[in-house]
This record gives sequence, structure tokens and C-alpha cells, in this order.
Amino acid sequence: MTKTIVIIGSVDTKAEQLKLLQERIKARGHRALLMDVGSGGTPPFEADITPREIAALMDKDVDQLIAARDRFTNTEVMTQGAQKKILDLLHKQEVDGVVAMGGATIALMGARVMHTLPFGIPKVIAAPAAMPVYLDKWFEASDILVMQMILEIAGTNDILSHSIGQVAGVVSGMVEESKPYTSLQFPYPSVAITEIGFCPKCAQQVEMLLQAKGFHVYTFHAQGISERAMEKLISQGFLDGIIHIVPAGLIEQMFGGNRAGGMELLDAFADRDIPLVLAPSCINLTGCGPTRKNREKYASRPQMPMDGLRSMTRFDDDELTEAAPVYAEKLNKVKGPLRILVPLKGWSSFDREGTVLYNPEQDQVFIRKLKEHLDPRISITEIDANLEDMEFAQALVKSFIEIFPKRG
Repeated sequence: MTKTIVIIGSVDTKAEQLKLLQERIKARGHRALLMDVGSGGTPPFEADITPREIAALMDKDVDQLIAARDRFTNTEVMTQGAQKKILDLLHKQEVDGVVAMGGATIALMGARVMHTLPFGIPKVIAAPAAMPVYLDKWFEASDILVMQMILEIAGTNDILSHSIGQVAGVVSGMVEESKPYTSLQFPYPSVAITEIGFCPKCAQQVEMLLQAKGFHVYTFHAQGISERAMEKLISQGFLDGIIHIVPAGLIEQMFGGNRAGGMELLDAFADRDIPLVLAPSCINLTGCGPTRKNREKYASRPQMPMDGLRSMTRFDDDELTEAAPVYAEKLNKVKGPLRILVPLKGWSSFDREGTVLYNPEQDQVFIRKLKEHLDPRISITEIDANLEDMEFAQALVKSFIEIFPKRG
């Protein structure tokens, strides 16, 4: 079955290579639309979607952009125009897959265009500049595949042509194996839970208890990216409820932690009327190992080593006090039924009773400030247990079932 693949690139600098990619995709029986987002000069040929068309979507003239030579402004204009164009193609059912090929700028532009597309549409970035420092911005919370090209995309030679053929094969194979994104769905009733290596027992127990009640459980690792992906799925209409055990990506974002998830975390719940049960796992803890950028702020605090790269310490009173109103503001906007459960004997396996990080009095600094700013309609239930105890897992599942709507 013929599929439509959109190629994103800059024809003024990569004409020969983009043309080869387009030909290789067409040779596999697919329609290949070349979207030219270049604004640095006059391309040697016109793409299927020209820079003039892309710029016009932003009420700009491409000739003026070229003359201005303002790379940052031009990149923003062309990226936003390409985002509009890809959504128009999506609305017309004329995009089954997307591939961006070029240097670091095209990779970032392509990634931002791909971020606007739903989960399930194949997305490929092919670039010789796939350095770790860039990957976080490329991936964000999207299902993007990055292919490292070992040669600069310039000129032609057997190795580069071979790599471009592989890029064509990758994106073509993905669209051939993909179902229409509109047909993708989670079985009812589907519940997402979040977990991390500091609360594995809680997550396992919650999953077991939910499955025993007939729920389909999907687990997201709360390291900053996965929970963003979960919220993106929620925004796209997937999932029927959430038990958010580890919502710590927000406080990590505020104070530069390695598990930072972005200040937009929890926003998806303001738009979907689905039940949410929230626990505070790891809101009180943060990393202080050698990979942390602002490590000097935390290195002198009591800590528990994990391995050669990771150690954990606690957020202090001031940080917990500052974070609590931010969480409250997000939770006050939650559209569906919400319950918050708090264990009184530690919020993970790392701060349970007997550990150097055990400090339930300091945990209450966050809870008291949260209560001050939380809408009175939102209940907080405190459980005399550690988050990893079966008693707490049972309370989470019981609360979730009580607020889960009866179908029909």
C-alpha cells in the first residue's frame, strides 16, 4: 500500500542528497513530498513544498528572509510555518511518516515539526550531528528515531549514498509496518502508573492490584521524559485514568535536577476528565552525584550513594516550601476527580525509617504548604506507612477505584 512520507530539509544546501533520499523512497513504492525549509539562498530546484509557501504561512516573504540573513529569525519563521503545513497535511490525511535529513539546525527544526504530530506516526531524524547535548531537545516526549550518519551530508560518495539508502529504508519500513495513527487505541479500561528505581515495590504492587480488578496497566518511568510522553498521550485522548506515584519531575525542573520533566508537567490533567490519584514519591529527594550540573549546592547535604554516578539527598525546607504552591496551582486546575495520598513514613525506599534520608518532619513542610494553597475540594489522605509498603499500594488502588467512573 502506497504511503506518503514527508521529507524535511534545506534544498539550498543539500539538494543532491535530498533528491537521492526522495528517489530511494519513491523506489520503494511510496509518495515522497519534499518540504524545503531552507532560507539561506536560492535552491537549485523547487521542492514539492517550497520555502515561499512555508514563509507565506507566517505572512513572511522568503526573499526578504534570505536578504536579511538573520539565521535565528529565519529558522523560527520556517519552523513555525512547517509546523502549520504538517498539520494541514495531517488534516488532509497526506502524511504517514516524516523524515528530516541535514545538520543540527535541520534536525532541530524537523524535531519541532514532528512534536506537533500524534503518537504513532513514524518520525525519523538523520543527521551527522547526533550529539548527546542535542538529543534531549530533539526527542522531547515524542516517538522519534534518530539515525547517526557518520559522514557530513555533502557531495556524493558510495558511503554517503549507502547511508541515505538506509535512511529511506528505515522510514519506508516504519510506515509499511504502521497502522493508521487514528486506529491506535489502548484497551478499556487502561491505567497509567509512574515509577522509578526508588519505588519499584509500590509500582509492582499497584500494577498487580489493578490487574486483579481487570485494568490494563501501562508503566512510565519517571525520569523526566517518560512522564511527559504519558501526558502527551493523555492530551491525545489515550488512557482512562492515572495513578501518578512519582510526580517529581516538576520540582526537579525548578531546581535543576537530572530528572527534570519541564514546567508543563501535570498540565494535561486540566483538559481531560479522567481520574487521577497522586502520591508524592521523590518530591522530597534529588540527585547529588557527579552528573548533576549544580552539584555544589547539594553535595554537602546528607546523602545515600547508589552507584559511581548517582547519589541521593534531600531538598531543603526552602525548596519544598517554594515547590508546594507550584504543585497546588497545577492540581487546582485538574478537570477530573483527584485524590492525593501521602505516606507518613517516607516517600520511597531511599527515605524509609532507618535510612540517613528519613525525615518525615521535613516532608510535612511540603504537605503543610501544599494544603495552604490547595483547593478545599481536593482531599489529602495520610497513610501511616512507607510508600513501598503494601498498605500504601492498597490505599492507592482503593482510592482510584472509588473515583473511576462506571462505564455506560
